[in-house]
Amino acid sequence: MSGTDSIIPARFPELARLAWNRDTARPISGEEALGLYEANWRHVDQSALTGEERALIAGLAGRYGGGHLLTTK
Repeated sequence: MSGTDSIIPARFPELARLAWNRDTARPISGEEALGLYEANWRHVDQSALTGEERALIAGLAGRYGGGHLLTTK
């Protein structure tokens, strides 16, 4: 991932669900995407995550989260 990450939420089903209140076809930054995942993790259907979306989350956590996805139980 580069410093100019641009993620289209519509490409990732769970991220698109988390971004319900915005145009999911409009790119967001990697930091913003990670923030959405972290703040709303309780709403993510982990069994519905695609391999591509799991890789996205891991990459975002590595780049912007110090290798950790900050979620609450």
